[in-house]
Amino acid sequence: MKIGFIGLGNVGGKLAGSLLRNKFDLTVIDLDNKLIKDFAKKGSNVANSPKELSQNVDLIITCLPSPKVCSEVMEEKDGVINGLSEDKIWLEMSTTDESEVKRLGNLVKKKGAIPLDAPVSGGCHRAATGNIAIFVGGERKVFEKILPVLSSMGRRILHTGDLGTASVLKVITNYLASVHLAALGEAWTIAKKSNLDLNKTFKGIAVSSGNSFVHETESQVILNGSYNINFTMDLIEKDMTLFNDLSQKLKTPLEISPFVLNIFKDANKKYGSRAWSSMVVKRLEDKFNINFRAPNFPEELIDNEPEEKGYEI
Repeated sequence: MKIGFIGLGNVGGKLAGSLLRNKFDLTVIDLDNKLIKDFAKKGSNVANSPKELSQNVDLIITCLPSPKVCSEVMEEKDGVINGLSEDKIWLEMSTTDESEVKRLGNLVKKKGAIPLDAPVSGGCHRAATGNIAIFVGGERKVFEKILPVLSSMGRRILHTGDLGTASVLKVITNYLASVHLAALGEAWTIAKKSNLDLNKTFKGIAVSSGNSFVHETESQVILNGSYNINFTMDLIEKDMTLFNDLSQKLKTPLEISPFVLNIFKDANKKYGSRAWSSMVVKRLEDKFNINFRAPNFPEELIDNEPEEKGYEI
């Protein structure tokens, strides 16, 4: 199976790297020529346009920063849709809006091709090693057909149901992660103001009912002071907005979601759209003139688990 990958950013580049490492026939395209050259040096083919890429491969993967960017890549004159033909597969791995992936999916179907949505979860460090989780929505038989490809990019793979269900589940998980992150800012503030040993506090939370994946990962780079989680403020605000918009579309007004979204909007305004998302806790460090530094925590997360072939859960 020939695979085309569009979008070689923080997450996409690592997913595409796993495909290349596992010897798939890969063609890439990105706006950043340096990223393209790096992949070409490692053996990847390069396309001149999304249309050309989709004409020459069997499976087209998009991993892009927003629904708007994805619709442009798909629908422009030299876009993916104009290069599609019978039985080609489009795999949307961006975090996107359910209604948008369905809208584009209908355009894909009109070409005789098959759409799937397959967002990932688990952090860039796990995307780099092929150990990330992947949610997949769409036709079951097509999911099974590309499972060997998915198994090379991720470890735990879940078929969530119809097209769009994976995108809804991904937005839910990102919302929960955002709430945990905002709460950690307050937890670390109280720990610091109480003069607790922050190394011991980290361990205590990790073995307690207050633990979370976000604590186990993001607290480490917060305590280091790099905040480098490889995920930016604009992306977390985008994901939180997708969740909030979905609740409004479902006529289900929520309480926590709008409040936490405003916290991230404020952090975005204070530190900039390209600041690391974990810097949301810095709002409280700055407000109370404290810091959450502690020794022996890494500047950047590295997945030390051995790469394993993925499997369906």
